[in-house]
Amino acid sequence: MLAAGFEVVVYEAGSNVGGLWVYENDNGRAQAYRHLCIISTRKHTHFSDFDFDASTPRFPTHWDMHRYLQRYADHFGVTPHVRFRSPVAAVEPAGDGRWTVRTEGGEEVFDAVLVATGHLNEPRHAPELAEFGGEYLHSSAYRVADPFVGRRVAVVGTGNSGVDVASDVCSVAERTVLVARSGVVIQPKVVFGVPFPDIAIGLRARPWIPAWIRNRILRTLVSLAHGNQRRLGFLPPTARTHPTSSEAIVAHIEFNRVAVKPGITAVDGKTLTFADGSQEDFDVLVGATGYRVHLPFLSPEVLPVEGNHVDLYKRIFVPGRPGLYFIGMLNPLTSLNAIFERQAHLVARCVAGEVTLPDEGAMRADIARKKALSAAIFTDSPRHELEEPDTGYVEELRDLVKRGSRSAPGSLATRLRRDRAERSDLGAGV
Repeated sequence: MLAAGFEVVVYEAGSNVGGLWVYENDNGRAQAYRHLCIISTRKHTHFSDFDFDASTPRFPTHWDMHRYLQRYADHFGVTPHVRFRSPVAAVEPAGDGRWTVRTEGGEEVFDAVLVATGHLNEPRHAPELAEFGGEYLHSSAYRVADPFVGRRVAVVGTGNSGVDVASDVCSVAERTVLVARSGVVIQPKVVFGVPFPDIAIGLRARPWIPAWIRNRILRTLVSLAHGNQRRLGFLPPTARTHPTSSEAIVAHIEFNRVAVKPGITAVDGKTLTFADGSQEDFDVLVGATGYRVHLPFLSPEVLPVEGNHVDLYKRIFVPGRPGLYFIGMLNPLTSLNAIFERQAHLVARCVAGEVTLPDEGAMRADIARKKALSAAIFTDSPRHELEEPDTGYVEELRDLVKRGSRSAPGSLATRLRRDRAERSDLGAGV
């Protein structure tokens, strides 16, 4: 937005640039655990105009991500526009097509508001786990394994956080059980010395390869690395699901450091009963049960939260609410930064008046179509309400620009392309 020539204010609840990647962030939403590494590689995680520094490993840690985002903000002059320790209390229509942003320090009116809080800031707790009589914590509160030395730990959930916590804890716990409530695919981090995410992203970037061939290649590689995952205790998914990425959890299961159990059918004090009829006592229960969409600064009249999603056209635009945009309210398979960057460029062109959006009725029809498609192909779970196929989504954004573009010489699109090239030169060799 700065490159496009707009006046920009960034409101940040904490004292740091970097959000969820800041270890023990003081914004009240810290989630990173000490040994956290990202799933995608540095090759596909940086923004297009600025690379990681040379000290960054192939799979960056949260320390690397924090350092990268801070350097990015400093390099491109974003930091001076950030108002730190300024949590937003409300975003409301100003009545004249603009928007009022209210904080404890007062309020300001803007032509456009971009909500970039994401969907991973409010833990979702499974109600059935509330009866546990021992120590309970959500995976977002987990930091280190030290407090669990010699204790019996059950981790509920086989997403990336769940398998990471189980892999971390099992080195010190007396007993570690990973509860697999639904089907899952555990993908390797590296295959034949090549990062698996790079292979997957590379295949998805070649739409001329039929989808069934791409999927067959990826399934074969997963099978070569991890074999039949039923032997590990994991059932195959019954529909498309967001995969989990881990090298460590498979080794821990193979060497009996982690046991896998099916879903929990009953909780009685510290005793858990599993779907296979077995029972065990535990000291600690970790709920790796995901997050829920939480937008306390927006009233339901402006945008209601339904289930675990909000109805947004192309995951960005609020029907009937021009000037209010969302960045990052989706769950793609590819690198998040690449998707966010595409969304931001599109929003900049919309604010500049260079892209014309469909009317409200057409937007809502498209939202209904997308919801029906997702329900037909994805696993029925809160997480998958935000799932977005990468290739198709990028094409949708491109088509929107083509259909509604009103570019002219010297327009915002031209300036963005020129600025992007200049910034690429600035970032070269960093």
